[in-house]
Amino acid sequence: MARRRTIVTDYLARVEGEGAMTVKLVGDKVEHVELRIFEPPRFFEAFLRGRSFLESPDITARICGICPVAYQTSAVNAMESLCGVEVPEPIRQLRRLLYFGEWIESHALHVYMLHAPDFLGYESAIELARDAPAAVERGLALKRTGNDVMTLVGGREIHPINVRVGGFYRTPSKRELRTLAAPLERALEAARETVRWTAGFEFPERTVECDLVALAQPDAYAIENGRIVSSGGLDLAPAEYEEHFEELHVERSNALQSQLRGGGTYLCGPLARYTLASDRLSPGAREAAAAAGLGSECRDPFRSIVVRSVELVHACEESLRLIEAYEEPDAPFVEVEPVAGTGYGVSEAPRGLLYHRYRIDAEGTILEAKIVPPTSQNQLAIEDDLRDVVTRNTSLDDDALRGLCEQTIRNYDPCISCATHFLELDVERK
Repeated sequence: MARRRTIVTDYLARVEGEGAMTVKLVGDKVEHVELRIFEPPRFFEAFLRGRSFLESPDITARICGICPVAYQTSAVNAMESLCGVEVPEPIRQLRRLLYFGEWIESHALHVYMLHAPDFLGYESAIELARDAPAAVERGLALKRTGNDVMTLVGGREIHPINVRVGGFYRTPSKRELRTLAAPLERALEAARETVRWTAGFEFPERTVECDLVALAQPDAYAIENGRIVSSGGLDLAPAEYEEHFEELHVERSNALQSQLRGGGTYLCGPLARYTLASDRLSPGAREAAAAAGLGSECRDPFRSIVVRSVELVHACEESLRLIEAYEEPDAPFVEVEPVAGTGYGVSEAPRGLLYHRYRIDAEGTILEAKIVPPTSQNQLAIEDDLRDVVTRNTSLDDDALRGLCEQTIRNYDPCISCATHFLELDVERK
């Protein structure tokens, strides 16, 4: 009779949110893999109904304390697109700078506090700090710089209060922005060192074969807006998103799961962005990627930590460029008059594509809202990856298999709280 084993981890450490995973094996064959997200739904789409369209960036920012700017940006993109408003270039560039602040703090948190301990054999960043204090201090300094950018441009580092439909409530002076230059110069060197550090980790060899999906701009590494493109040939306006992607409800999960319409798994996030647009990274980021051996594409989830580190270099370089080129706008915002209809907005959260759709009436009251976060879009890809990882490693003992499964999930930096609108690990062997 084939051996049966059960491995249980009550909660996965070093991710945001709570969930569980079940793996069933018969002998060395993986029979079933599922992610069960049991964190309670948070009903933000319902909260938005009946509120003014002008409130959307403030309400949606509360969805996540790590990537609130992503939610604000997709929201204002949707409302401004619907109402036929295009913000002036200085405001657009200031939004891009604010978003880079979020990328810096989020990537630094993930790389140093959540993910690096997996590669270095530590249970937590606290344990890592005992043996490698300089590395952890570097990560904290990077995160602090990102927070400083968010505070100056967004009003505060958590749930920024300065973003509004049409622009900002207040725009900083050029002199104020210049105070960020020296910290960002230090952050840039720390980011370069982060690439060198993570490139030296040992990586299990993995390749994801599913479609990769990210935003694209012709002359930039897309972050605050763009068209939706894929490795399978898609090239869509945000309004076409739901013609090609769909969400499904599965009984085991309080989060909807996304797939290509008609079936098909896809992945968004750093691997997708890098593979689809590495040639549009900043010069220093391209140089760092080449030195790290990434090539022009990367489909290895374990090496996502290196890709995030390269994106740190990009975010710091671009932030410095934006500060140097910044010209104060004539006004901090443009007036936006509501228009009855449906608006669509997208942006690139640190974890991947974030899609918003809103239907409002002529008075600007939100009648319907739909928000699709990156973790919801990546759930099926994570399950497929786990299935393959377990299939290749059934000979591992329980502790080793548990650790590898947890690391596999952390490769994707899932924000489970965002998705509920992880990991108890239960492996059953027959």
